[in-house]
Amino acid sequence: MENNPEQQVVGLFYDWKGKTPDEVKALPLTASNRKYFRITSEGKSVIGAYNPYKRENNAFIELTRAFVKTKLPVPHILAVSEDQLAYLVTDLGDTTLFSLLPENGNTSTLHESIMLLYKQAIEHLGAFQFDAPRHIDFSVCYPRQAFDHQSVMWDLNYFKYYFLKTSGLLFDEQLLEDDFRSFTAMLTGKSAKTFMYRDFQSRNIMIADGKPFFIDYQGGRKGPPAYDMASLLFDAKANIPFHQREELLDYYLGIMKGRKGFSKQNFLEGFYYFVLMRILQALGTYGFRGGYEKKSFFLKSVPYAYNNLAWLREKGLLPGNLPHLGDLIDQLIDKRPMPGVKSDEQEIAPPPDDGLTVRICSFSYKKGIPADNSGNGGGFVFDCRSLPNPGREEAYKNLSGKDPEVIEYLQNSEEVLRFLESAGKLTDQTVKTYLRRGFTSLAVCFGCTGGQHRSVFCAEQLAKKLSHIRDIHVVVQHFEEDNWA
Repeated sequence: MENNPEQQVVGLFYDWKGKTPDEVKALPLTASNRKYFRITSEGKSVIGAYNPYKRENNAFIELTRAFVKTKLPVPHILAVSEDQLAYLVTDLGDTTLFSLLPENGNTSTLHESIMLLYKQAIEHLGAFQFDAPRHIDFSVCYPRQAFDHQSVMWDLNYFKYYFLKTSGLLFDEQLLEDDFRSFTAMLTGKSAKTFMYRDFQSRNIMIADGKPFFIDYQGGRKGPPAYDMASLLFDAKANIPFHQREELLDYYLGIMKGRKGFSKQNFLEGFYYFVLMRILQALGTYGFRGGYEKKSFFLKSVPYAYNNLAWLREKGLLPGNLPHLGDLIDQLIDKRPMPGVKSDEQEIAPPPDDGLTVRICSFSYKKGIPADNSGNGGGFVFDCRSLPNPGREEAYKNLSGKDPEVIEYLQNSEEVLRFLESAGKLTDQTVKTYLRRGFTSLAVCFGCTGGQHRSVFCAEQLAKKLSHIRDIHVVVQHFEEDNWA
């Protein structure tokens, strides 16, 4: 029987306090699958969190303990359930830095009180990045220990599959992959010993007693400091006026001057590469949450992301050695092809349901076959467990079906190629029939034991094959992706 999140956190509260709470209120859903509750007893409240991913919970808990040792303003861990699915933390209230910004980001200059909060947050950022690592065991970081090739490719593929493929733009898959590889090399060329918060933005900065506190750092890892400043200054919906972004960047560089391990030259050489990376990552998230999950409020951030791209182009800060990606960015800026753009309101509605969307996924049979959220229940489930398993070999254990070594391993197997050919023919025939009959959704799932190698490879290969068919949208999801590390 599936755990009930509210019962889990209430039970933990009882174990902690020895009493039943007076009130339990579910907090609004976030972009993640975590569930949060405000638990009140005798006029005092705490926050209860439930998350089925133990490794992610452990990352948050251990990082929090490291930050408390560093004397950083973060919530304190009050209690953790024995199964590590639930935990209690101090309640920092409901006021975020984002909630204090002008509505719809419409202002030419932020008030000095807001700028002061940003500068205070930046001062703490330096401590997160350079002071906290002495207390951090990076092996607990989730899903990767460091910002590396795999981290970048996950985010770039998120952008490709969940945003670019639904935008209406035509692109050359191989040329884009070539640019992705070049861009990844630019971003990961220098190793870092600093902590990278990864989602350092205004919605994750709580304001309590007039001071900033920090949440949602469970995705943090070892990585370059430029990424976090890119996240803060180019937080799309916050829409900080550009002249004040430059003021805040100068402020960061000023307080970092003389700090051991910080190089202003290295920082500035790659800063705008990380800005572009962060914008593309955000667009992928907006596409997935807004288009696939139908949470339309995420799509309202898309025009602000376009504006950020336009500013980079105007200032000549886009990399010149990514020709195909650069051309696609130009088209996004100039043509705004995303369905539903209202030029007067600068809002975007969710993509329409007409046309055929083929949702391709990989999954682990240990977790069960994924549900079809389209409501149609039509499609295929292909069992990859009979295929040669690279996961049994030490050289491939920590890789996935997206990595070149695993791809080569599986492509050299006649058995795998025959399997893919058969799956492709069945899917191709159904796609043609669905298009002719006006159907709007088809699900194709590949499962293997762990959902890491064979199923991922097959899903990616089928997606590439179908991407060349006109009049269909291909969406790819790897259900075990966060657990590959």
